[in-house]
Formats: sequence, structure tokens, C-alpha cells
Amino acid sequence: MLPWLPEHPVQFPPVSNALDDPEGLLAAGGSLTCDWLVSAYRRGIFPWYGDDQPILWWSPNPRMVLFPDQVRVRRSLAKRIRNAGFQVTANQAFDHVVAACAAPRKGEPGTWITPEMQEAYETMHRRGIAHSVEVWKQDALVGGLYGIALGPVFFGESMFSLEPDASKVALVHLARCMAHDGGKLIDCQMHTTHLQSMGANSIARTTFISYLDKWLGEDKPDVTRPDWSFESIGSAL
Repeated sequence: MLPWLPEHPVQFPPVSNALDDPEGLLAAGGSLTCDWLVSAYRRGIFPWYGDDQPILWWSPNPRMVLFPDQVRVRRSLAKRIRNAGFQVTANQAFDHVVAACAAPRKGEPGTWITPEMQEAYETMHRRGIAHSVEVWKQDALVGGLYGIALGPVFFGESMFSLEPDASKVALVHLARCMAHDGGKLIDCQMHTTHLQSMGANSIARTTFISYLDKWLGEDKPDVTRPDWSFESIGSAL
């Protein structure tokens, strides 16, 4: 039976208890406060659920990750970065990026980024824990991504593109900035061919958790600030 988490205390079951079907489902309940979310991410857990569901917590195995210095930029993408007229910023339009990620996608009936989720991550952004990377073209927001930064790890949540490759441009800038300034890992959560084409790979959950224990463990209480500066992200290439 799936464990039901009360709102207090903030406590998760071991990720090794996650179900095999559906893959990675760990628990339900709890809350989306900053304490719950920070506790979840530093343990390799993230929320994902629909409008008609309770809060569901997941820790899939394997885990899709991207090491920043291994980001792959194909020739066509490099050309687009140079010539498409994009400008890249960080934390200039967080709410707009989240709203764009939450907008219905072609061929999909709805979104998992519920109003409750949007409000939770906007609160995290005001606390300096959630961050966005924006891609602009002629002063219009055409792509971006957002997620949680804890110590040397960025936990990606979602990305969007209104122009070809705009979300890839955001990810490349994030990865290059992290690689330059000491970031260690980008958590991509689940496997996609899009992320694999950019150098992301699947690793065992136990390996993923060992990285988090090393960089974000209980002996490192102050992990809610990134180990790199988002201020330099526009000049990361």
C-alpha cells in the first residue's frame, strides 16, 4: 500500500521503497512548502501529480542526469546559438517561464504543473531556491527552463520552446555556466530522447543518491544556495 504522509513532520520513506509499477512512485500526501520540497530534492524525490490527484512523490530508477561538462552541442545547435539572435538571462521572468511550461502542449490533454505547483515554486523562487533561465528574441520570451538549485546540483523541472531549439539554448547556457563555476550535476528526472541527444544519461538510483549524499547530505545544512552564480549565465558560452 502506498504510504500516506501527514503534513507534519517532514519525513519521507526510503527511496528504495519506491514502486516498480508505476516506476518510482514513493508516497502520497505531505505538503508543497519549502521545507517539504527542499527535503524531497536533497533525497532524490520530486512531486508530480495531476489536478484530480493528491500530491504524489517520485524517485525513479534509473535516473536521467546530465554532467555539465558533458553537455553535447551539435553543429546545428551551435549555429543557432550564434546566429538566431537569442539573448539569454537568468531569474528575470521566473513566473512567466513557469506559466509557459504549464501551458497545454500540442497533443496533450492537460498539464501536471497545477496552480498549486506554480504557487509553490514561485514561493521557492522568492526564497532564492528556485531559478529560471530565459531565452529571448526581439524582447519576446521564446524559451526557457526552471528548477531547484541546491549546492552544486540543479534539479530541472520543466522547459519550453516557442522557437526551434530555444529550450536547448537555455540548457546549454545553464550547463556551461555550472561547468565553469563548480556545478556538478543537472537532474533531468526521466529519460527523453531530447535530453539524451544533449549528453544526458541514465544512472542507477543508488548512484544518484550517493551523489546527493556526498554534496547535499545532512552534514551540509546550508545547501539552499547554488555553488555557482546565475548572474553570469548570459555570458556562459
